[in-house]
Amino acid sequence: QSKGKKPLFVQLVLDNIWSLYEAVMKRDKEKIEKIVTSLGLRIGARESRHTDPKVHLNAICSQWLPISDAILSMVCNKIPSPRDIMAERVEKLMCVGARTFDSLPPETRELKSAFMKCSSEGTAPVIVFVSKMFPVDAKALPQNKPR
Repeated sequence: QSKGKKPLFVQLVLDNIWSLYEAVMKRDKEKIEKIVTSLGLRIGARESRHTDPKVHLNAICSQWLPISDAILSMVCNKIPSPRDIMAERVEKLMCVGARTFDSLPPETRELKSAFMKCSSEGTAPVIVFVSKMFPVDAKALPQNKPR
């Protein structure tokens, strides 16, 4: 960088994203067409003619850099298998707050082995782990809505 050179990530990734962003926001049709054809994308006429340039930008980016595929592949490649989980980690996941694993009911403690086996057999218990809960107004719940 001291010699005026850009980092490799900037040259290969960020410059391309910024040039696409500039072309769409300035409505440079020639440059947009060149980018779309070089990437092999098919943008619908509806998105191309939309008055909001963000719609056009979203249509290009969702085909060029689909976030769902990137996140799924990252999760599959980076997150360890549930079968490799340590027993201490299972105990922490099963306990809420300051409770200890030994204070749980015996039926709940028996689920630890099933949790670690990750069995898909019909006789295996179904275990659901809720990682985050969001507060919802009681009026928004289905049983509280007027028919």
